[in-house]
Amino acid sequence: MKSKIVFGIITLFLSFFSVGQNLSQNKSRDLIIEERIDSIIGLLTLEEKVAMCHAQSKFSTPGVPRLGIPEIWMSDGPHGVRGEINWDNWGYAGWTNDSITAFPALTCLAASFNPSLAKAYGQSVGEEARYRKKDVLLGPGVNIYRTPLNGRNFEYMGEDPFLASTLVVPYIQGVQENGVAACLKHFVLNNQEKWRGHISVEVSDRALYEIYLPAFKAAVEQGKVWAVMGAYNKFRGQYCSHHELLINKILKSDWKFDGVLITDWGSAHNTKEAALYGLDMEMGTGTDGLTSTLKNAYDNYYLAYPFLQMIKNGEIEERFLDEKVKRILRLMYRTNMNPTRSFGKANNQEHLDIARKIAQEGIVLLKNDSDIFPIDPNKKMTIAIIGENATRKMAPGGGSSELKPKFEISPLQGIQERFKNATILHSMGYASGPPVYGNVIPSKLNADSLKSAAINIAKQADLVLFVGGLNKNHLQDCEGGDRLSYDLPFGQNEMINEISNVNNNIGVVLISGNAVAMPWLPKVKGLVQSWYLGSESGHALADILSGDVNPSGKLPFTYPIKLTDNGAHYFGELSYPGDSIKQYYKEDIFVGYRWHEHKKITPQFAFGEGLSYTDFKIDNIEILDKTVSAENHLKIDCDIKNIGSREGSEVIQVYVGKPKSIVKRAVKELKGFEKVFLKSGEKKTITITIDPKSLAFYDETISDWHLEKGEYIIYVGTASNKIDQKLKIDVQ
Repeated sequence: MKSKIVFGIITLFLSFFSVGQNLSQNKSRDLIIEERIDSIIGLLTLEEKVAMCHAQSKFSTPGVPRLGIPEIWMSDGPHGVRGEINWDNWGYAGWTNDSITAFPALTCLAASFNPSLAKAYGQSVGEEARYRKKDVLLGPGVNIYRTPLNGRNFEYMGEDPFLASTLVVPYIQGVQENGVAACLKHFVLNNQEKWRGHISVEVSDRALYEIYLPAFKAAVEQGKVWAVMGAYNKFRGQYCSHHELLINKILKSDWKFDGVLITDWGSAHNTKEAALYGLDMEMGTGTDGLTSTLKNAYDNYYLAYPFLQMIKNGEIEERFLDEKVKRILRLMYRTNMNPTRSFGKANNQEHLDIARKIAQEGIVLLKNDSDIFPIDPNKKMTIAIIGENATRKMAPGGGSSELKPKFEISPLQGIQERFKNATILHSMGYASGPPVYGNVIPSKLNADSLKSAAINIAKQADLVLFVGGLNKNHLQDCEGGDRLSYDLPFGQNEMINEISNVNNNIGVVLISGNAVAMPWLPKVKGLVQSWYLGSESGHALADILSGDVNPSGKLPFTYPIKLTDNGAHYFGELSYPGDSIKQYYKEDIFVGYRWHEHKKITPQFAFGEGLSYTDFKIDNIEILDKTVSAENHLKIDCDIKNIGSREGSEVIQVYVGKPKSIVKRAVKELKGFEKVFLKSGEKKTITITIDPKSLAFYDETISDWHLEKGEYIIYVGTASNKIDQKLKIDVQ
């Protein structure tokens, strides 16, 4: 036995350094790694293999010390690497060297409509994870924005599957270039936080395949993601983290996913299902690691001692365990057993510049009457900044995506630094409580006093900037609970109304990851949607408000006027939030702008909408070959010219619709886009290519995709509700 162990250690050691030699002998790296994995499997004991399938702490799994197989270390962090957590509980470890760069939330990235920025985002956050010696970064999230009440929407990439698919692929590639695995989440249908731990989602196959799965599929097949996180909820009665259809068939068989399926923390519920239905690594199950006995509490996990006993008793074949361990070892060869990966870097100027750039391109200008924006930074004037969000730090809070940045520039600080010639007055106007996960702690400040102070400075100002919105407190934009209302919290609606009575020159800056009701919209001249922007938040906002940077963000989800205009809420409580046992996605494929157009409901703001400080003209829109087939791609050409006085960017958006379809279909669906930067007077010709296969619908009668023949309509414009031209094509 001793000689076998020594041989195993030598074999494992040599495996790190023999790839180059084998590659010179025309063996692919993947084939070499698979051979190494097979050799290691034979050296592991049953107990060692089982141990690799479950946690040993809050954010790590054990290695095999006798063979030199390392531990796997993970961190939350789709927007930046989370601070260090204690070994056995959720308290922070109190490190002084775990501060990082906070990047904008993924809603902001989605609003940029810029895949190259998504790549830079992934590279940067991956470098920070690598510097912190993390092997798996728990993100990005691509769950579809179904309801504006979902507390976790700010972590995702909007309502449209094509947009999310296009942006998630380069993000993942950027992260994994660092030898850090992206962990795509939450697979799948985790579209609300209320009752997320047990609600069973009932949804049609069409909606599943056309709306909720595409971004996950793109991440696996195109992004080659190395890890996927199972969701908490059930789908048709079975938990998603060990689901026969979702994991064994769709993810691992149909999509050929060769990575590791990891639970969300505590989302495993059954040993046999976990063993048979695709779960590879179990994290966070029902223990803080502490115990009153000598027994290791982590051995109580479903894929721990119970799994071991079922294998020994012959109830589960060992081959299911070996398949899991192979996937885990494959993950290791890509990450912590990859001798060529970089060392990473953190808190460098390059990362701050990228964070600021993402924020600049994601901020959306939604209303600009009387050209209230941009504000001349050289003008002597009095500006009243009203709102708690002008000074509130947003990186903390929000649940597992909370961050510990080295610094966070507030909107007030950014405005003060840029508008040095102005007299800046500030008043909170309203106050929320501190960010405490799972609880709501009201502010101790007097609401009437805050309101009076705000109205007083509004009377003195030439311009009022109300910086409000949501924050990352429980029951707002926060994991673990959904919003209780579509309205702005803390009396902000009333606050804006009262300010408008004393000053009619008001611009509103909304900081949120969700749409909100806007009954005050007619009373304000300007509206900016600003998201959670991270470390450089205030600087990026000031860049836009001053006109140093021309806004180019586009809405990644629809803003309904009232909550019942949203498809998930239109059908009542059984559709959202359900009856606590089940819920039915009664709007089916008609999510977001698809729903509004299907029902002819005018939104407050439409998907893809966003203004600029300059003007663009799109013309010469044409399709050279209007007869297409599944084999040849559709190409749409157009000219775009900046006819205004400022440089800026515009997003050309191409939607496709199928009239007279054999099934109910959306009026149109996004199928292509391109962001174009133009100097004043500059013109460019662009080509947007569409794969006709993407025009197919999921046919439930054959359980496969169906590309209908016949006439389709191509819509070219700058938002889902701003179409410059319609063209017809014929699909053969």
